[in-house]
Amino acid sequence: MNGVLIYTTRDGDRWDTISHKHYGTAFEINRLIAANPHLSLAEQFESGLTVFVPVIQQTSNQQQQDMPPWMR
Repeated sequence: MNGVLIYTTRDGDRWDTISHKHYGTAFEINRLIAANPHLSLAEQFESGLTVFVPVIQQTSNQQQQDMPPWMR
């Protein structure tokens, strides 16, 4: 991990939508949940909560090619 971004929730945010917003995929929710033990596993969040979003470093050029264009 190379740091953490701080995201403030909006009404209706969910783990999967936050994951998609920051990682381009909804499948990184376990990474978010692990980094945020202070948050519940609620279906939806209220606005104003702090979510720590671990920054993932790219390790290879192939990973970039596998990503959608807006994540490169």
